[in-house]
Formats: sequence, structure tokens, C-alpha cells
Amino acid sequence: MSEPLQDGELLAAIDLGSNSFHMVVARYVLGQLRIVDKIREMVRMGAGLNENGNIGPQALQRSLDCLQRFGQRVASIPPHRVRAIATNTVRRMRMPQVFLLPAETALGRAIEVVSGREEARLIYLGVAFGQPPDDQRRLVIDIGGGSTEFIIGRDFDPLERESLQMGCIATTRRFFDDGKLSAARWQEARTEVAAEFQQFAAAYRACGWQRSLGSSGTIKSIGHVVKAMKPSRGVIDRTGLHAIRDALIDAGSLSLVKLKGLSEERLPTLPGGVLILEAAFDALGIEQMEISSTAMREGILYDMIGRAEQRDPREGSVAALAERYGVDREQSARVEATAARMFGQVADAWSLDDEHRRLLAWAARTHEIGLAIAHSQYHVHSAYVIEHSDVAGFSTQEQQALALLLRCHRRTPPTHKIETLPERLARPVRYLMLLLRLAVLLHRSHAPERPPTVELSVLDDHLKLVLPAGWLAAHPLTRADLEAERDFLAGIGWYLNVVAVDDSTLSPAA
Repeated sequence: MSEPLQDGELLAAIDLGSNSFHMVVARYVLGQLRIVDKIREMVRMGAGLNENGNIGPQALQRSLDCLQRFGQRVASIPPHRVRAIATNTVRRMRMPQVFLLPAETALGRAIEVVSGREEARLIYLGVAFGQPPDDQRRLVIDIGGGSTEFIIGRDFDPLERESLQMGCIATTRRFFDDGKLSAARWQEARTEVAAEFQQFAAAYRACGWQRSLGSSGTIKSIGHVVKAMKPSRGVIDRTGLHAIRDALIDAGSLSLVKLKGLSEERLPTLPGGVLILEAAFDALGIEQMEISSTAMREGILYDMIGRAEQRDPREGSVAALAERYGVDREQSARVEATAARMFGQVADAWSLDDEHRRLLAWAARTHEIGLAIAHSQYHVHSAYVIEHSDVAGFSTQEQQALALLLRCHRRTPPTHKIETLPERLARPVRYLMLLLRLAVLLHRSHAPERPPTVELSVLDDHLKLVLPAGWLAAHPLTRADLEAERDFLAGIGWYLNVVAVDDSTLSPAA
């Protein structure tokens, strides 16, 4: 279980967007969040990413300098109360670790990379907590620097989530890189952008909503300009959106654009943002859009509260996967119980914590999902399903870690793949893999019998597994499997010693 939040504790959420980096610090008071600090810096990391997925030195340095300043602010906050989330630009990097390693050093905290759909979930959560409670369906749109997220939800639950690979930076660079604007170029760009909506617009219209909200800095900037152009109730409507579009085209060049209410730092990416929002209004039939004061960073904070209060969305995602692929729940529970017993026996020696305990439990609950595809190489199928599924609540690195545990839980494990994980995950996965392998092996029969009493101890690279002699004698296939496992583990540098002792000398299994 996550450590419960105490009244007065500080939490921090950091959003590493393609355009801006945001940090919000809040205090947990009487079950609510009280914002105590906000920092925003226009970093334009996305503008420094080239078509080959490499980040330029200037954009990298701007990012690291900002993260170093953020790191000073969160240095006194415990690491498990700080979450830093990287989005589209890092997702698109050819070698993310080139950025992540120095970035985590500068920040002094781990940085998670999330998928577009997970980003959408966090955005919706942040927007929902900023709205008065009601039973209406909401459409939420967030135009970032590199991607745009579309979510339909009710209350705090997202019902539909989509993420398109187009944002205000990328779209402006794609269509107006030379800064020139004209009606013909706008229409051509508008046609191409509109085509991206065909994959989900019909389904969204069929689902329906009563309110639409925009949550990004780009949409807020558009709202400021609309308000400056004409009296409004703080909403963006078609008339105002078209007025901005016409003003951009009439200027003919970005350098000549003059719009009241627009900050100078937002101007270079405004055409792309207006283009995307105009296309969204037309494709989805939006008449007007309210502007949300909360966004993904607040969603990250509330997600942290949920985890601390045992409302971790990852638990529900794992349960849904097990249900979808018809996992034998009784068998997975047996494997989980034995793995958990061994975990408790070696956790101190291997410096494993509750988050690692949860990862092992999720692996036990999902290790057989590949059986729905084929028994042969089912561990490979299980890993593939996890790696390529939409698993709400998981970061990309967490999802990869879970997939690798499943891939390595039997046969010859490709441990070299574990090295692709950040070391904070690679280290525990190397250990959890051993526990899962042994637990699965001990329950190979799938028999609904009392689990064996297991005692596991470690010394450097040696594992000592103590089992009741009577149980081993009654399970000759397991004995043979353990002998084979000794060879598998020796191939990756671990030495397994299986010891059979009199049953009465072991403490009963939990």
C-alpha cells in the first residue's frame, strides 16, 4: 500500500510539456489540496526536436536549466510526493535516455514518460477537479506543443480518450514555418488537419456531451484574444475563433500580427493552435468552449492523492486486463501469494519497497494473459499484450517494466532487455523477475492445493530456496523444474540452491 497522506504534507506535480514546463506545489489540508506555489517557464523543448527525433543542444540546455530551478523548489519534498511527467516531445525522441538521464539529475527526481492516452486521462482528471460537481458529460480539449488530447468524461471518469500527433508547435512548423500566412495556405492546412479527426469524430459525436472545455495554455491565449476583441462571458465561440483566423491571414506574416490580449511568447505558435481548434470546432460540432483554470498538473496531484488513498487506477487497469483475457484468477492468486511471501523474506536485502511489491503483484495477476493467444511462448504473448495495450495509470516505463517481468518469467530470460529501463526500475526488475519465476514454477500444476511453505534467502548472487521435503517428494515434476531453473539462472549469473528440510522445521505458509 502507498504511504497514507498526512495532514499538512506537501505534494508537487511537474508537467514537462513540449512548449512549457509547469510545476505546482500543493499542501494536503483536511482532505483537500491547497496550492502554495506555481512556476511556469516557456522552454519550447518541442521546437528543438528535429525530424530524426534528436533534441538540439540549445533546447536541451534550456530544459535542464529549468529543471534545475524546479529541483531547488522540490528538494525538501520527499521523492514519493513528487511526480514529474514528460509528454509528446520525449515520446518522440529517438533515444529518450539522452534527455532523461541528465534531466533527472538536474531535477533530482524521477521523470515518467506517459502515452498520449494516459496524458489525456490526467488532463481530464485535472479539469474535472476544477469544475463544480454535476452529472453532465464534458468534452475536454488540450492543445499542447506536440500533441492534442480529446476526452469525453462524466464526473471524474473519462469515457473516451484520444491523442493526435499535432500540437501548436508542430502544426505551425509544418504549415507556416516561414512565418507567411495566406487564405490559400490556411485552407490547404485546414484540409490536412481536418483529415486527422476522421478517425474518431463520428464516435465522439455519437457519445455526445453537454459542455466543452479547453485546458491548455494555447486555448487560454486564444480565449484572452477573443475577450479583447469583443465582450464575452469568458468563452471561445466560432465567431471569435474566425476573427482571430482572419486577423492572422490579413497580417500576411507572423511578424506583422498585432492582437490585443496575446503575449509575445505565444505568438510564434498561435497559427497552429488556432488551426487545430478551428478544425476541432467543425469536426466535432462545437459551438462554444469554456476555459478551464486547471489542467494536467492538477490531474497529476489528484492522481497522487488517489494512489495514497488506495484508489490507484493501475489496480483497475490490471483487473480489467485479467478479465478481458480470461485469466485464471485462482491460479494467479496462488502465484501472487507465494511471490509475496518470498518478497517479504528478501525485500530488505534487495532494498525493495511497496511500489516494487505492487509491481510484482500485478505481474502475478497478468503473467498468463498470453494464454488467450497461444500456450506456446505464452510469456512472449503476455509481454506483448502489456507493452502495447492502453493501461490507464501506468507510465511508459512502468508498462515496459511490467512487460519485461512477464517476458522473463519463464524459459531463458532476455535480461539484456532489462537494461533498456532506467536504473531505478531495472534494478528491482532484475530481482522481481527471480521471485516471479520461482512462484510460477512452484504452482505449475495449477492445482487448488495449499501452497508450499517457502523460505528464500539471498547472499550476493546466491539464492537459497528451502522447501518441505515431504512437499518436494510429492511433486517430482516441480523438483525437475527446479533443477532446470538452476541452469537457467546460472546462465544469467545467479546460483540457486534448493534445500529440502523436515516439514516441521518450517513456519507455516501464510
